[in-house]
Amino acid sequence: MQTLAVDHPLVAHKLTTLRDVRTDSPTFRRLADELVTLLAYEATRDVRVAEATVQTPLVPAEGVQLASPKPLVVPILRAGLGMLDGMTRLLPTAEVGFLGMIRDEGTLQAQTYATRLPDDLSGRQCYVLDPMLATGGTLAAAIRLLFERGADDVTALCLLAAPEGLKYLEQAFTDISAPIKVVTAAIDSHLNEQGFIMPGLGDAGDRLYGVV
Repeated sequence: MQTLAVDHPLVAHKLTTLRDVRTDSPTFRRLADELVTLLAYEATRDVRVAEATVQTPLVPAEGVQLASPKPLVVPILRAGLGMLDGMTRLLPTAEVGFLGMIRDEGTLQAQTYATRLPDDLSGRQCYVLDPMLATGGTLAAAIRLLFERGADDVTALCLLAAPEGLKYLEQAFTDISAPIKVVTAAIDSHLNEQGFIMPGLGDAGDRLYGVV
């Protein structure tokens, strides 16, 4: 498994504002959207392309286009929805699936409550959107499901990651030889007793959409 913490001044600037408890939900959503686009630039560095020829106003030109099958973007509901526009802005022709998962706050285990994905993901590159990689249980369950359906390359985009979650992912996929990559704005210090990332930015879903 590869892990990339994107080292860029704009990433650090936007993340600092996201952490600030004074940042309201509309501003939080806008900055999260912008931050995801920056992360997506790095996350798609290995996206598969095929050679293509186009006609310019002057002459034919050689270039590339996204290869088939198209990449699949999978936000984990509900907080992952706040990352979708920022990702599809960079990959407008990608297809989108949805995965509803929730963490049991008692056991910290992920439970799936909704799935809207193709049954066959053979040969697909998948990009999972999950703002907070905390214990790693939710993200690991999502990645496992994608591999079970045939995906052969999975990249996760996270606003923040905890060392415990990254370690959990590494241990969870020792039986998988397919590429797994985590792209994040920062790797924070640790998890607290409740399983929240420290210093973190709070509950990403609540910060995006309010407490429900």
